[in-house]
Amino acid sequence: MKKIKTCIKILKDLVSFNVLGGQSNLEIIDYIVEILMAHGIEYHLVPNTDMTKTSLLCRIGPAVDGGIILSGHTDVVPVSGQEWNTKPFKLTKIDDYLYGRGSCDMKGFLACCLASVELFKTANLKKPVYFAFSYDEEIGCLAGTELAASIGKKYKEKPIFAIIGEPSMMNPVVGQKGICVLKTTVNGSAGHSSMIRSEVSAVHVSAKLISWLEKRMDNYAQGNILDIRFDPPYSSVHVGMIHGGIAPNVIADNCSFFWDVRVIPGHDVNSVIMEFDEYCRIVEQEIRTKFPGFCIITIEDHPPVPPLGTKDNSPVIPLIRKISGNYNLHTVAYAAEAGQFSNEGFETIICGPGDIAQAHRANEFITIDQLEKCLQMFEKLTEEFV
Repeated sequence: MKKIKTCIKILKDLVSFNVLGGQSNLEIIDYIVEILMAHGIEYHLVPNTDMTKTSLLCRIGPAVDGGIILSGHTDVVPVSGQEWNTKPFKLTKIDDYLYGRGSCDMKGFLACCLASVELFKTANLKKPVYFAFSYDEEIGCLAGTELAASIGKKYKEKPIFAIIGEPSMMNPVVGQKGICVLKTTVNGSAGHSSMIRSEVSAVHVSAKLISWLEKRMDNYAQGNILDIRFDPPYSSVHVGMIHGGIAPNVIADNCSFFWDVRVIPGHDVNSVIMEFDEYCRIVEQEIRTKFPGFCIITIEDHPPVPPLGTKDNSPVIPLIRKISGNYNLHTVAYAAEAGQFSNEGFETIICGPGDIAQAHRANEFITIDQLEKCLQMFEKLTEEFV
């Protein structure tokens, strides 16, 4: 009972920090540091280049190989335009529900980690537990790769396992799709719409490229690179934003669209981008005979986030089944930092409190029962490590 009260108190404090993706997270990190220092836990910071944001690392237990990383992010998504029934940055308890931005995604997991510091410290662990808390996850997992790599730089010993605490209702998640967001800009020639046959409409060309992307996704659906654990079981391509033109009767000389690729494990996102780039070059050659100044520009909006594809025989599987109490393995279509930790050689799983269906929406909540189950998982983890 005492531990869940401590957890809720910490969660209340964490929710009060209005740290959106892209913003400075130094205040919430300072709060976390205060908790660690109160327990005598040494920590390391992994800041960005201008020192306005930082990830945090710490180790609880001996400096020996074989430990486990508990990882989560400190930022949340905006609340503007959403109709909340409570104040989003003030944790509000209604029955068994705790409402607030980030309560589910994923400050609930962070609160469970911090509420378990005393347990980990006093348990005489034979293998260490690490915390790895990042920034800017919500705008593309921008700090995940550096944070995962920093573990090997800061510590001489090597952890084996990593649990990424994204909300999964405490179910083990062995797979996540990777994501890459891109921007494509098309330059055409302006003119009167009656002259469309002698000019180049950037909107028309963009539509042609978008149609190619959709057909390419159809090919993926019929191809050999499939993973039935996912829904859909193939890599998907989606165009979410398009801007172009100034009037219905003016040929557009500029158009841009944003699109993303969500790849399953085993499908290299770079191959998708290369295929699109090759098609763009063909289109360019066809059109430049009529308009020499025509061009297509494709820009990655942020570095690709790799997928996670933990194998069924990974040693993290029996561990997570034992400490979570859940046997069935799951996959998710959303991206997370799990693939970045896996790429650094850690046997990685996603498992955390809360339902992903509550994330990013108004009246986000987590239940007390889910927090209790996460705290119980950490207690069983401690038993495994003593």
